[in-house]
Amino acid sequence: MAKEKEIIEEKGSSSEGSYELRTHKKINQVLSGKIVELRDGYAKVSLVATEEMAADEMGLVHGGFTFSAADFAAMAAVNHPNVVLVGAKTRFLAPMKVGDEAIFEAKASHTTTKKRDVSVTAVVNGIKIFEGEFATVVLDRHVLKMSIT
Repeated sequence: MAKEKEIIEEKGSSSEGSYELRTHKKINQVLSGKIVELRDGYAKVSLVATEEMAADEMGLVHGGFTFSAADFAAMAAVNHPNVVLVGAKTRFLAPMKVGDEAIFEAKASHTTTKKRDVSVTAVVNGIKIFEGEFATVVLDRHVLKMSIT
């Protein structure tokens, strides 16, 4: 049953059936967000802020968790096993607090070249809290299997 649940969680929906997550399969979706929709060039990720993400006694969530969810959404939008982040330009527009649910939407500007730019926005209760442009590259093989000479 656990394996069946895992497979269901790795698949998103599209108008043409299910679209399987092909990258970042081992990411902790509690800390980096859970995919709620996935299709070619697009991903939607939900991040529910937990007490473990708090940076202070008032429940302010550390921006690293926001960035991680945005990065995960960008990687999922590209959805290639060998995608890597090479740069990002981001803006944190409003804070997140414990208990908030942020919805991240990622849209890849093109899906056929090795270099792929992805726009990501996040909203909490109708308020945009984050926006960013993520530069990614799809490599021929896993980044850790490449030799640097």
